[in-house]
Amino acid sequence: MDEKIKIVCVEDEPDVIELIRIILRDPKYDFTGALGGQQGIDTIRELKPDLVFLDLMMPDVDGWAVYRQMKADPELQHIPVILVTAKADNIDKVLAVHIAKVDDYITKPFGPKELIASVRRVLGVK
Repeated sequence: MDEKIKIVCVEDEPDVIELIRIILRDPKYDFTGALGGQQGIDTIRELKPDLVFLDLMMPDVDGWAVYRQMKADPELQHIPVILVTAKADNIDKVLAVHIAKVDDYITKPFGPKELIASVRRVLGVK
């Protein structure tokens, strides 16, 4: 597989985007950060990535709104989504994974191993 894996990170905190960029510093990933929900959905529509990291709590357009727009769009609905959120309640995780059918859920703060394991699990790569 010579093609790079396109990843978009939708997050309202530039430090978190940069942290994920550093953790995923690997030639096989083409990483793009999008600041906030509106820029996020625009970037996702433009790039049609292989994977999206999505923060839930953002001031302009929240992560659930971005997720709903993705799932309503036939060109985007197949893209796997990993939620990255400070909301650590079990109920949030159950709603996200079992009701909304997100592909994975990582709570902040997270470690590099946890993030990489999630990417590999969701994309089915080693």
